[in-house]
Amino acid sequence: MTALEFKPKLFSTLKHYDRKQFTTDLLAGIIVGIVALPLAIAFGIASGVTPEKGIITAIVAGLIVSVFGGSKVQIGGPTGAFIIIIYGIIQQYGFEGLTIATLLAGVFLILFGVLHLGTIIKYIPYPIVVGFTSGIALTIFTTQIKDLLGLTMASVPSDFIEKWIAYVGAFPTIDAWSAAVGIASVVIIASWQKVSSFRFPLSSFLRKLPGSLIAIILMTVGALLLKQYAGITTIETIGDRFSISSQLPGAQVPELTWDVVKALVSPAITIAILGAIESLLSATVADGVIGDRHNSNTELIAQGIANLASPIFGGIPATGAIARTMTNINNGGRTPVAGIVHAAVLLLIFLFLMPLAQYIPMACLAGVLVIVAYNMSGWRSFFSIMKNPKSDVIVLWVTFLLTVIFDLTVAIEVGLICACLLFMRRMAETTDVKVISQEINPEEESSDFQLGNLEHLTIPDGVEVYEINGPYFFGAGNKFEEIMGALRHQRQKPRVRIIRMRKVPFVDSTGIHNLTNLCLMSQGEGIQVVLSGVNPKVEAVLHRAGFDKMLGHENICSHINEALERARQLS
Repeated sequence: MTALEFKPKLFSTLKHYDRKQFTTDLLAGIIVGIVALPLAIAFGIASGVTPEKGIITAIVAGLIVSVFGGSKVQIGGPTGAFIIIIYGIIQQYGFEGLTIATLLAGVFLILFGVLHLGTIIKYIPYPIVVGFTSGIALTIFTTQIKDLLGLTMASVPSDFIEKWIAYVGAFPTIDAWSAAVGIASVVIIASWQKVSSFRFPLSSFLRKLPGSLIAIILMTVGALLLKQYAGITTIETIGDRFSISSQLPGAQVPELTWDVVKALVSPAITIAILGAIESLLSATVADGVIGDRHNSNTELIAQGIANLASPIFGGIPATGAIARTMTNINNGGRTPVAGIVHAAVLLLIFLFLMPLAQYIPMACLAGVLVIVAYNMSGWRSFFSIMKNPKSDVIVLWVTFLLTVIFDLTVAIEVGLICACLLFMRRMAETTDVKVISQEINPEEESSDFQLGNLEHLTIPDGVEVYEINGPYFFGAGNKFEEIMGALRHQRQKPRVRIIRMRKVPFVDSTGIHNLTNLCLMSQGEGIQVVLSGVNPKVEAVLHRAGFDKMLGHENICSHINEALERARQLS
């Protein structure tokens, strides 16, 4: 059994840590903490919970991921990818249901790491990742229209199409001031990097600040001034919708019942898979920038611990955040200490400045999430996949539409099923079966071993030779049966049937079943089957299945010369 692979990067980096690196990590951590603040608030509110729960998640998960993670620079916290699934769970099961689902997801993530599934998760098909990421982005954008434009609506439908129908009906109720704040926020965030690149006093400092924070500061001050001096009271703020608390919550473990656990296993697995994909993708991107290599299984275990701790303190699901991780790298962060500092900065802000969050306009937060949705959409990747084979396009659109119209759980499940089916179809297409008549072409035998004298490769009378190229599983087995069925009516019945398997890298249980049926059918017709060129791995599988006893060990030959000689003896 493989040993547990849990080697947090923090402990290895501290062996050669110095004051210079600490100074760099401290600055990077402070900046990342500032960047994470508006995002944590926005993600919390958009997920259907209070803003402080978003910050608590960033604090708890950010600390744990940095202390126990398998990446030097990964920053953990709430992300936009979870918004839709969190909102759906809360609507159906309440916040307690979300807490239980997050705890279960934490357990699944730890199991992923313990079972060394970190490298496997990376191979989830790219069209699935792009499909549900783009679908999430569109859904996030859709959920923010009400706050972005200040629409007056009694309730917002949960269904995507019904939601847009309701928006069109409520369009006459747009609040001009809220819409101005929302649109201005989008413009500021989108153009901040260009504006901050100009040279003016403090430009070097302001360039390090995120556009989302600048937009929140400007729009909050602007909304306060409009309310104080112009009597504009229609701009809804966080304080109008939530009561803000800066008190740290105590640890609470929800009551677990078997019925609730069973109901929440499916969304918990979705949270775990999504968290694993996003965190490992973020770590992989970071590796390419800093020239390091993360430990994927350690990272999954750390993500699992984070998702066990976060809900106990009132938080929501968390994972590695690509944008914050890149901010960390770009500002000099090179060890997990920067992530720890980021969590400490958020904690200080939460304890001393949290009450100020009540003045932030909801339209401004909606603008922040509109930019998040745009960055998540990956529209360039989406359209580039449209040029790929039809199977990739089908998986992309199925995953995308299911994410938008239904939910992420269904999208991931169906998307993976479609990808698996299409993969099996492609594998079946790569395997071909050909019939060799009269003699074997020596020019095609360079890869075979122990060929001996090539003049002995003439096929004797009464012998048929078939060659399988590629994996031998159910698709190839069916193809083989079809070819043999067609030839049965065209040729005289042979006495020996040689099946060359030198290019068969593996065989599954269905392939063994098909081979067994072929041998039994041939024996019933008085035809002996001889296998040629069976590699050691395939032969071991056949041996474990007892196939060699049924066929006869002497009829499983290592190369074609031996098989032809055996055929001469039998014929």
